Amino acid sequence: MERELALEIVRVTELAALASAPWMGRGDKDGADGAATSAMRAMFDSVSIRGTVVIGEGEMDEAPMLYIGEAVGNRQGPEVDVAVDPLEGTEIVARGLNNALSVIAIASKGNLLHAPDMYMEKLAVGPLLKGKLSIELPLEENLRIAAEQLGKPISDLTVMILDRARHEKQINILRNSGVRIKFLSDGDVAGAIAPAFEEAGIDLYVGSGGAPEGVLAAAALRCLDGELQGRLMPANEEEYERCIRMGLKDPYKVLAMGDMVGNDDVIFAATGVTPGEILGGVRYFANQRAETQSVVMRAQTRTIRYVRSLHDLTKKPVLQARSPIFGLS
Repeated sequence: MERELALEIVRVTELAALASAPWMGRGDKDGADGAATSAMRAMFDSVSIRGTVVIGEGEMDEAPMLYIGEAVGNRQGPEVDVAVDPLEGTEIVARGLNNALSVIAIASKGNLLHAPDMYMEKLAVGPLLKGKLSIELPLEENLRIAAEQLGKPISDLTVMILDRARHEKQINILRNSGVRIKFLSDGDVAGAIAPAFEEAGIDLYVGSGGAPEGVLAAAALRCLDGELQGRLMPANEEEYERCIRMGLKDPYKVLAMGDMVGNDDVIFAATGVTPGEILGGVRYFANQRAETQSVVMRAQTRTIRYVRSLHDLTKKPVLQARSPIFGLS
């Protein structure tokens, strides 16, 4: 893939973030998600790729656009797999909370796992703990090893986890171990990639979240020299059979980075919608201007770029079509 694609992709996440940000705190997660999805799909038409969505808004009969199998891009340039989450954290935006993102990963064709829409158990770490921990070990043992590798007491570790009832056992272990816990209300991708950003102050991410979000996070961690291990959690026979139909011969197999992101030719971009540990959210100024903060990364060169952009919203008619700011929602 050409390096110029990195900046093309970040333009797509910027527009999706700008489209969804006006819905912050309005209690309408579907409106926010629809605005982000429409804007992202429209912007893809200008990107020089022959892309196929492998992770998106659902199957063809479930989503009107950015559905799995949809062709995106202007049909020029490289043939790539595309994984998208136009608004990672719909509930976050609806409630005016932190860590909502618009995210995209692209990789050469056949190199992104087509993950089924179900839960995945996850263990994510940054470069210093890459290859040191295992999702198959007890959590207590992983905490002990992490503290040893980082050269600090367990009580100085900070672990991030989604605040969910299903995590009661893990939370009790974390509390009994004496670590600091950073809870997430939502935002599984942001949580999983946080350990790879030193400024986030997170040592590891544990717990379960969406499998598609796991692949997106793995793409980012490939660029950041971090690691995500995953294991699918089929809830019933139907979900188990769906894994089999999708080519996952052993749905309970531990998925390593290579299983989720096949090689180092991957680009990841994210734009903040609401403020978080890694990126600031969309900020509005006078005269219909807005600022976005994004990160765009390429695994092949391990280049990480932070992009601060100032936008004149009057020059972006795509945004006005579904924006509550313009009274046209």
